Amino acid sequence: MRDLSSPAVQGSGAMKKWGFIAMHAAVAAAFIFLLQRFSLNASLESSLLWALTFGVCAAGLAYKQANR
Repeated sequence: MRDLSSPAVQGSGAMKKWGFIAMHAAVAAAFIFLLQRFSLNASLESSLLWALTFGVCAAGLAYKQANR
């Protein structure tokens, strides 16, 4: 009985892991965008580039943490 429920639990864990990674990337990108755009008065292009960079880095860090 326990073996039948294992794949469902693993699938749910995988969804939580990818959701955590996506949330981490989105929050980091939004934070750096708002910081650059409104606090530092950077251009829109520069703010978007930094947001993309920080989002990718944050996703990488979250992925490494989720696989520990």
